[in-house]
Amino acid sequence: QVQLVESGGGLVQAGGSLRLSCAASGRTFSSYSMGWFRQAPGKEREFVAAMSWGVGTTYYTDSVKGRFTISRDNAKNTGYLQMNSLKPEDTAVYYCAATKKSFSPSYSSRTFYDYWGQGTQVTVSS
Repeated sequence: QVQLVESGGGLVQAGGSLRLSCAASGRTFSSYSMGWFRQAPGKEREFVAAMSWGVGTTYYTDSVKGRFTISRDNAKNTGYLQMNSLKPEDTAVYYCAATKKSFSPSYSSRTFYDYWGQGTQVTVSS
């Protein structure tokens, strides 16, 4: 069992950067695939990025490619989402997620993940 806690959200001006952290406890995070999702007001929760545990391959939704980077530090049991060149449309609550399932093409689906953090607010002003 894994517990996830996000941190690092806040208010930033357009063009700025933030790094979100996802601290895991309970089990070794290195054996879990991880994902990041976000939910803006009035919108569905959407996939942002994912990383497999097997080979460390990364995946991103088109709107964040080239701006966001997903990574992890296994020694610290922590995952990260580095967000650069932030835009107002990036404003949302960001959630970290994890699963011990074998990585599959379902990585962008919310139902693929078994563990979720509480979310951290990211607000980008124009």
